[in-house]
Amino acid sequence: MDAGISEKLLSQLNQLAEKFEASGQDMSSYLDGLLHAKYLHYADYVQLETLLSLQRPRTDEPDELIFIIYHQITELYFKLINWELKQIADAPKPTQEYLLNKVVRLNRYWDNLIFSYDIMLKGMDMSQFMKFRMSLLPASGFQSFQFRLVEIYSTDLINLIDHNLPRQLFENASIEIIFENLYWKHGAQELSSGKKTLTLKQFEQKYTRKLLRNANNFKEKNLCRVVSKLADSEPLTNELKEALREYDKKMNISWPLSHFKSAARYLDKKPDVLEATGGTNWQKYLPPRFQKKIFFPNLWNDDEKEHWGKM
Repeated sequence: MDAGISEKLLSQLNQLAEKFEASGQDMSSYLDGLLHAKYLHYADYVQLETLLSLQRPRTDEPDELIFIIYHQITELYFKLINWELKQIADAPKPTQEYLLNKVVRLNRYWDNLIFSYDIMLKGMDMSQFMKFRMSLLPASGFQSFQFRLVEIYSTDLINLIDHNLPRQLFENASIEIIFENLYWKHGAQELSSGKKTLTLKQFEQKYTRKLLRNANNFKEKNLCRVVSKLADSEPLTNELKEALREYDKKMNISWPLSHFKSAARYLDKKPDVLEATGGTNWQKYLPPRFQKKIFFPNLWNDDEKEHWGKM
């Protein structure tokens, strides 16, 4: 053995040789490429220059930058949440331990999102916000495609229908019919006429096909369905049930409530109440007690479901 090569290094080289041989590749060529490659730089790895170039305010109001960056960070968290949910959906035989680990991760992401809403609630100058918000019409956070995916990946689509509609009417309905009666479609109506807002029309035109495709793909493997299948074979542990209940509360009570408080601070200018940039009826749409959206209905008793959003 060459005195300059340790047993550990020799073992690693042999493993590499086996790896490349199995794939029909020449290890020596790859080692030449490694020899000439530059060292990886942190800024290149996280694409820092590109990342910092993605903030493009539409006004000269300084605090618009806060508004943009906060929403971009939120979308990145949604991406992490969806990434975890897709792994759960594709796991061949998820155990309770596996699910618990994943749901704890999900709850951690939601904790950060909920806590961070103080940036929106207290971190912008009121007068600046009232100026730059009008340049955003008709764009709205309502149009977050990733947030709608979180809902689709988390539960059966029937659990997302407007809670004022009789659920039994949709128990045997197609995905397409259920989709037309989702709670958020009723939250994007013009205050005066009750017609669809431009915000909703834009969103439907851009994303309806993608949302329906995902709804069909996940109808048998969303988180609620995965949990139900597991519960059919073995009782769920109290720890897992509590983690799932926390996920339900964080996303469907704490998050919309944080959003509602922020909207109220900027839009509830008594004696007048301003419209959201999307023209939605935010006072009736955002409060969780009006949405009554529950991902895991079997984990809550009747009294808890009746007082949902007031807990």
